[in-house]
Amino acid sequence: MPRWQLRSITVSLGMQSDYVVPPASSYRVRRTVGFVDLSGFTHFANSEGDDAAVQQLAVFRGIVRDISASSGVRVAKWLGDGAMFGGHQAPAVLSCLLKVMLRARSQGLLPVHGGVTIGDVILFEGDDYIGASVNLAARLADHAGPGQLLAPVDVIPGLIQTKASIGEVKVPSFDNPIAVADLAMAAHLIESMNL
Repeated sequence: MPRWQLRSITVSLGMQSDYVVPPASSYRVRRTVGFVDLSGFTHFANSEGDDAAVQQLAVFRGIVRDISASSGVRVAKWLGDGAMFGGHQAPAVLSCLLKVMLRARSQGLLPVHGGVTIGDVILFEGDDYIGASVNLAARLADHAGPGQLLAPVDVIPGLIQTKASIGEVKVPSFDNPIAVADLAMAAHLIESMNL
């Protein structure tokens, strides 16, 4: 039983507990979180069969492992035909995501699309990221077309004034539209970032 539940039980029973609930902010960390996956994978698997689908996945995961390891970026979790990445150095994560997309294309895989954000997240049980920033990255990945890596325009200073800016997008679960850009069109800015 988690300590917070134990404390809750002991308090409700009128018992004393020496457990001190840590301040909520101690769970928050600043991370760059990104999602990428293979565009059209379900259709591909249905039309081309299991062997072809498994081959796509094997090559894709090999690319992700190789590039994330050489970039110092953590693969937070595998999501079927996709992956979630997390890291505290924004330029490394952004560059990693773009490299995955480029290598997948160069090896003839289905196009990759994704979403990425930079923000405060809850680090849960030491290995999972939770919160609005994570949800936004996932929703942007869902919205992205083949070959796009969508992000809020504020991830890179001045991005809103570039051709990569694609305007505001209504994102499910978010009250206001989000101004986004396609980072695949701004790779030169990512290489010069100092966040």
